Amino acid sequence: MSTPPSAVNPNLPPDHVTVFIDGQELAAPKGSMIIHAADRAGIPVPRFCYHEKLPIAANCRMCMVDTELGGRMAPKPSPACATPVADGMKIFTRSDRALKFQRDVMEFLLINHPLDCPICDQGGECELQDVSVGYGRSVSRYSERKRVVPDEDMGPLVATEMTRCIQCTRCVRFTADIAGTYELGGMQRGENLQIGTYDGKPLTTELSGNVIDVCPVGALTNKVFQFRARPWELVARESIGYHDAMGSNLFLHAKRGEVLRAVPRDNETVNECWLSDRDRYSHQGLYAQDRATSPMVKDADGEWRDVSWDEAFEAAAAIFEKHAGDELGILAHPATSNEEGELLARMAKALGTGHLDHRIQATDLSDGAQAEVFGMRIADFEQADHIVLVGTHIRHELPLLHQRIRKAVARGAKVHVVNPVDFEFTFDVAGKTIVAPSQMAAALAALDIGQANMPVVVLGHVAESSAYASELRAAARALAARLNAKFCRVPQGANAIGLARAGVLPSGKDALQMLQDPRKAYVIYGIEPGLDFADPGLAGRALGPASVVAFSHFACQSTRAVADVILPIALLPELEATLTNLQGDVQGTEPSGKLPGLAREGWRVLRALGGGLGWQGFGFNDLAGLRAGSEPRTVSLTQGGAITKGQGDLEVTATDAIYRVDAVTRRAEALQAHPLTRDASLSLHPATASKLGLANGAIAKLKTGAGTAALPVRTDSAVAEGVVWVERGFGATAPLATSHAEASAA
Repeated sequence: MSTPPSAVNPNLPPDHVTVFIDGQELAAPKGSMIIHAADRAGIPVPRFCYHEKLPIAANCRMCMVDTELGGRMAPKPSPACATPVADGMKIFTRSDRALKFQRDVMEFLLINHPLDCPICDQGGECELQDVSVGYGRSVSRYSERKRVVPDEDMGPLVATEMTRCIQCTRCVRFTADIAGTYELGGMQRGENLQIGTYDGKPLTTELSGNVIDVCPVGALTNKVFQFRARPWELVARESIGYHDAMGSNLFLHAKRGEVLRAVPRDNETVNECWLSDRDRYSHQGLYAQDRATSPMVKDADGEWRDVSWDEAFEAAAAIFEKHAGDELGILAHPATSNEEGELLARMAKALGTGHLDHRIQATDLSDGAQAEVFGMRIADFEQADHIVLVGTHIRHELPLLHQRIRKAVARGAKVHVVNPVDFEFTFDVAGKTIVAPSQMAAALAALDIGQANMPVVVLGHVAESSAYASELRAAARALAARLNAKFCRVPQGANAIGLARAGVLPSGKDALQMLQDPRKAYVIYGIEPGLDFADPGLAGRALGPASVVAFSHFACQSTRAVADVILPIALLPELEATLTNLQGDVQGTEPSGKLPGLAREGWRVLRALGGGLGWQGFGFNDLAGLRAGSEPRTVSLTQGGAITKGQGDLEVTATDAIYRVDAVTRRAEALQAHPLTRDASLSLHPATASKLGLANGAIAKLKTGAGTAALPVRTDSAVAEGVVWVERGFGATAPLATSHAEASAA
């Protein structure tokens, strides 16, 4: 049955109608609400409960307007957020009746709201303040005592003052419909209604900070930022998230050069208007006590001393003069910026070495794999009808891609999972195969998802960091070809794609081969050696005896243990730079935080060092000059290194702990106090634990080809039988690389 065109304007598409808002003729899609048409036309309508990304609740009633249809005025006000448009409808947002409705609602909302704006963290950016200026009375007509609501402790990230709550339920709808964790709800009724978690437990969603953004009052605020500054004291700078390859857009807010908070920056093609907690709260790590603030040189007796930049450059130059060419290896962190990566590639060329790599977290490079752009745009995941997740804890790896997949499932998409652990999702899974890593390739070959129009295969960190990574990459690619699906490999690092384009890849030995066949000297860039490598033990044995120049953000113990020179460099929030995200977008940042001590931007340090030594390509004066000379490089990778799988009855699956993925997040105190940050442990299926004679809570000794660790046991039926699951990022699990293992009681 065809849809009739608009009777008022027959020239409109058949799925549109004509409406008149405050006398302005507008076209609006059928089924849309009045508030949608008003927003598109730039006509202001006050609201509290309505949010464009959340389901409509229509419970605050602030958006009530006058409507007329067919020459008859509606007898009662209409909530603009929940009233569909109709052809020929006349809407009045500023009529006397509409304004009276809105002012009355405003008065009701303020009856119980405390008058504590001077001490409220939301002051200055509060929607309630803004709307009350236009619609509130100057004097209250109520003298009754205001109600008081007891607070709940929602964890280390979100501060609560629930007496200020106006029950708009935005936070409830966010946790239910966006995060999918259903952690907040309304309790009791009428004037006793209050919002809370009911059980009094902290929020566990990895997206919890977004309830701060959606809250229109000061009921939910940023606990880390609490009482630190007023909004008008802050300077906002554009930046991006650098703890995963999503590249979420955000603003960093700084006061006198200190970054105090991060808030999302709208980008519908990447993170929409949301931000993961990892990106929102990691700025705390910028100010850790072991931050590198001065150039340092290790004396002959092993003692460290602060030196000038000139002396540090001399010490570094002496190492390069003595060890260049085949004797030198260069290793970079995969979150290193494009500009720094470009200069590292030029450094390798100047020093005559082909041993250059950023794939420091890989355990199997035998197929010469490098990062590649997703076969599908992030926003298009919502339209996929079948999604196959292979070797990925997607909720922790890419929290906002997980949220996009949840939206796809809500539209009817089917998700199929092949994993060594039955990781938790916030959506229903159509099918799952939970097997040991060595069996995953065969499981992919046997997988049948039925008919699919828009399928996608996602290969994640669990697979990419596995000892069977090359087999899994081949099997996943073959599955994508068989299904005619888009193939998406999650880049292993925030800028792995950008560094691959910049040529931070080996024409000689790769990262594993440089450590398995040690060089006499190394440059390590942005790396915390004790935790960032796939096999920190192997790295320590290779770097320890060598001469090492460390371009470092932190002067941590593991860096001091292996380095001879430490050159302090800026972190991403402190410099102008670009990163390339998983869909190939090159995104820029502005410097937000003040550099600590004598630390300098990495590209400036490299330019000064290379310029002083007369290296070709280091004669520029600014970033524009650097970028003008940059060009994509293609490096043909051949068969690379792989960690020996070893012997043992257990297969190790290692995932990155969500808030310990890099040196910055590991130093963010609030994230370390979050419920998702578990203590270091090993997880076994109950049947596997029983065979080994291990009980839940016992201390077990786990031995692999990479080392030995003693860890408490967690029995978990989500882990495949014959598999031990550990989280990386802890000193206690650092000796364990992804391989076979033997476990015994400690």
